[in-house]
Amino acid sequence: MGEGLLARMRRGLERTGQHLRDRLGVAGGRMRLDEASWEALEAALLEADVGVRTTELALRDVRERARRHAAGAPGAGGAPEVWALLRAALIERLGPPARLASNPTGTTAVLVVGVNGAGKTTTAAKLAFRFKAEGGYPILACADTFRAAAAEQLAAWARRLGVDCVCHAPGGDPAAVAFDALKAAAARGAGAVIVDTAGRLHTRQNLMEELGKVARVMGRALPGAPHEVLLVLDATTGQNGLQQARQFRDAAGVTGVALVKLDGTARGGVALAIREELGIPVKLAGVGEGLDDLLDFDPAAFVDALIGAAGGAEGGEA
Repeated sequence: MGEGLLARMRRGLERTGQHLRDRLGVAGGRMRLDEASWEALEAALLEADVGVRTTELALRDVRERARRHAAGAPGAGGAPEVWALLRAALIERLGPPARLASNPTGTTAVLVVGVNGAGKTTTAAKLAFRFKAEGGYPILACADTFRAAAAEQLAAWARRLGVDCVCHAPGGDPAAVAFDALKAAAARGAGAVIVDTAGRLHTRQNLMEELGKVARVMGRALPGAPHEVLLVLDATTGQNGLQQARQFRDAAGVTGVALVKLDGTARGGVALAIREELGIPVKLAGVGEGLDDLLDFDPAAFVDALIGAAGGAEGGEA
């Protein structure tokens, strides 16, 4: 994990780190290990959107490890040790780095889903940029047929990136767009198809069922597709993001999360809750508006950005 990535993560989570320092009253990296301090730490993690269950499990582990550490080294167990233990516990809960799935024998199909305003279209464009930068030939597909401007927006991105875009007339069948894009990819030898879908409320059952249809039709056009169902999640959403992830998982089989808008305003701890409670890994982190600001998610860098500054820890490999 490079220093550049950690620095960008820290910028994205700057406000959360500052809040943790303020909430705990950390001075010089020290913290008294009394019950009030544990309660303050719990409250700070909850306010960072880590989630009730994940916070409870992580702090239970940390307290047990801190007790064992203190028993083996009288006089130890101060804040630096606690922060190191907390860092390790949170990294463990995020699991090892998870990368986007790929199709080693042909076109990789990515289905991009999420609620209105989450940043799906921009994320789809950034994915196309990544695939092209890696030497592939991606195709963008506009399966958002509800908005007349959706196709124009995605087509504009395609022109900027120098890639093809498959669109249908407004009001058409989103599944048909995905099907045609995959057939076009086969004909043109494209390495990836990125299907951008309409934003939808996760509580609208009929719209969620439509996503399932898109995924099934993609599988008929290309066996094994979609290889990745990527939920684009606005990191400022907070714990509502956990419910979004649950509903999209049930409807479309979400395989990974792109946590975006980590731009200095987000809390971001919902990544831990999603991984702990749903088993869905965060695979990408959006830390800015540039095309190259969609990064592979690094659990250690994320946790260091989230709590490292508060504990005086320097980033590094887990």
